Parts: sequence; C-alpha cells; structure tokens
Amino acid sequence: MPLVAALTVSLWFVARPYGAPRWKLAATSALGSAAIALLANQVIAHVWARPRPFAAHPDAVHLLAARSADPSFPSDHAAAAFAIAIAVLAFSRVVGGSLLALAAVIALSRVALGLHYPGDVLAGAVVGAAAALLALGPGAPWVTRVVVLASRVSDPVLARVRRAPPLSVR
Repeated sequence: MPLVAALTVSLWFVARPYGAPRWKLAATSALGSAAIALLANQVIAHVWARPRPFAAHPDAVHLLAARSADPSFPSDHAAAAFAIAIAVLAFSRVVGGSLLALAAVIALSRVALGLHYPGDVLAGAVVGAAAALLALGPGAPWVTRVVVLASRVSDPVLARVRRAPPLSVR
C-alpha cells in the first residue's frame, strides 16, 4: 500500500504547473476515494466485526504477517487500493489498469497471508469501487475545488523547480 499511495501522490507532480489538471484531478480523486472507502470500512466494521482468519481458526491458518487487532471484514487494503485504481482509471486506462492489477495483487496477498477471507477483500473492492464512483460523480465539484486551491500553492513552487538548472556534482 505505501507504493500505491506514493504512486498516487506522484501523479500530482506529473502534471505541468499551470497546465492541464488531468493528473492533479486523478490524484485528488484517488486519494479522496481512498479516504471515503476507509471511512466507510470503519462504519461497516463496527456493524459487522468478523474476527480475522488467524484468530478464528488458529490451528488451520498459518499467519505469514504481523497480527492485526482490527476486524477482518471488509479489507481496508483492498478498499483503498481499488478506490485509488478505479478513480485513476477514469482519467487513464493505462495507469488505472496498472493500478487495478496491483490492487488485485494486494487483495490476493491479504488472503494468502492469512489476514483476510476472500469475502473480506471482495467486500473491500466493492466499497472501494463505490467510493471511487462517489468521488468521481457527486464529489467531482469538491475534487475540482481542492485541485484549484492546492494548485495555487504547488504550481509556483513546481514551476521554479522545473526551471532550476540541475545541481552539479563536484
């Protein structure tokens, strides 16, 4: 997940200062989608607190990662990864498709590690997809406003950085 988060934030810096906001909108939509998905997961987990496979079946599951005390259902990792991937997919098939493949790997790894049941990651993917659709639909004006405001701060700085001569090493 840190790699997915870093890739998502880096989309902001791909955009040219004062240029087309496509990548800034993609990054902001993706991060907003992930936030919505994780908030929704917290609500769902309080309503349906299912223990993790390693806790429910200690003799049957060999845990391959650190223990977590959070409920198993739904998977936060899957929700955030799919929210980001689907939001970016709305702006770029290639980048979004790559992130979608990475989200699937993350979801499968959570099951393989013994941290989630398959239904947990499936539910996380559904929550993530719904969050992305929410951010891309009714949330789009908010995303646009955040991009406009944040660009006022970042564009002057990024424009200077791009014009700066490369540092010489002696």
